[in-house]
Amino acid sequence: MAELVLNLTIGGVAKATGVGVEAIRYYQRRGLLAEPTRHEGRVRRYGPRDVERLRFVKAAQKVGFSLEEIGTLLRLDDGTGCDQARELAAHKLEDVHARLESLNRLERVLTELVERCESNQGQLACPLIQALGATGSAPSAGRPRRRA
Repeated sequence: MAELVLNLTIGGVAKATGVGVEAIRYYQRRGLLAEPTRHEGRVRRYGPRDVERLRFVKAAQKVGFSLEEIGTLLRLDDGTGCDQARELAAHKLEDVHARLESLNRLERVLTELVERCESNQGQLACPLIQALGATGSAPSAGRPRRRA
């Protein structure tokens, strides 16, 4: 298996990592993955480090890091950037907490609206539709703020 991993085409890397060919090319353009040279004018070959790097990119995306943040994390991967990586993760955690707070507010608003509907069975006007249609009368859940 190790022999195959050393000589994967872009399609093979895509299959091994679950990352599409176009996404791999995009990551190369973004500087997240090096573009291998063509050997003897033929097809580019990818090795185990490329597979590992793509898996890192996907794992970092799954926990909410942007491609820009992932690029920063990759540059810090020399053993000396742990403090900076921790700081980046701490900021990401603050963002997650803010989104959770916003989602909790949204849950309360929707729960209230659903309860209004349940208590108003048989009435002509639906309280949920009225609350959403009336300017300013629906409780506000607020919107999470995205960091630039």
